[in-house]
Amino acid sequence: MTETNQAQEEAKTSDEAPDDTGTAQKKVSPAGRIVFLIITALCFVYLYYRLNGAAAREGLSLAAYMTQVFSNVAWVPWLGLMIAYSLFYFFVDTLVVTRALNWFVANIKYKDILPIRASAYIISIFNEQIGKGAMAYYLNKRDQIPGWEVGSVMLFIMFCEVFYLLVWASIGYLFGGSGLPEAFSLMPAISAGAAIFFVIWLLYFQGKILPNNTFRQRRILDAFRQAKLKHYLMFLLLRSPALLAAVIVYSIALNLFGVNASFMELLPYLPVIFFAAAVPTPMRAAAITFWVILFPENEGQMAAFGFVQHNFFILFNAVIGLIFWRRAQRELFN
Repeated sequence: MTETNQAQEEAKTSDEAPDDTGTAQKKVSPAGRIVFLIITALCFVYLYYRLNGAAAREGLSLAAYMTQVFSNVAWVPWLGLMIAYSLFYFFVDTLVVTRALNWFVANIKYKDILPIRASAYIISIFNEQIGKGAMAYYLNKRDQIPGWEVGSVMLFIMFCEVFYLLVWASIGYLFGGSGLPEAFSLMPAISAGAAIFFVIWLLYFQGKILPNNTFRQRRILDAFRQAKLKHYLMFLLLRSPALLAAVIVYSIALNLFGVNASFMELLPYLPVIFFAAAVPTPMRAAAITFWVILFPENEGQMAAFGFVQHNFFILFNAVIGLIFWRRAQRELFN
């Protein structure tokens, strides 16, 4: 941190920020749980309705219909494709985390972040945010970095991920808007609103808007105070190869499931589906539902594709975490 930031932090009282040894503990709102349960129930009801209808049109039971769908998939090339993509994503993801930590916290080598990022994937099976909290704990124990500093970087990454997906969804709309569902007609308004919000956000944390407001001085927002426009642009450049690779991989994988999909067709779809995948529903039900909505003529194939694609990705990432688990244990407890 800069000397100015350090002086600001020393002037703050301890109740204005999380403890230095970890992130603040918060109870999950019962209302939030209920909302996600309702979303999950609606997703499963919708999927059952669409899949049962597709099975009936084929003169099959739902079980027989889905068995037929799964039996027609080219599993061996799909498996090789997904393993290669998962490994590529892991290396890009680790690079993004490494660079963000280097920008705002400490100079940590890429090879030293690998076991941290990989181990967090294990916990992310249950909740991505808890996985990020585990990274803060890991760095606090191993490198004595205050948990709030890592938490601030994780918030920066989460914020940037939303905008990088919006950028690519906007680019996809620009090139293929005429063939997209009617709901995508909102993209220009969403993109314009997001751009205005980002400019206001950047100027606020630079102190050019509401200079006397103290909200920006909170420890957990330290990364945003340090961030310049170049950091946001660098994040976009570093993270984008993972999305572009996903567009290629998913278009190939869809063909292996018997569904024709082009690169340009998937470019505006994938960011939206990745937003849905971030919703904490069992078995990524929200993402599966979006696949069926976006490809309504292939209900069975899209439900099967969404289910195995997203859940394999999460589980294989956890396997990567297991590979690094012994090293992580040594660094934490020895």
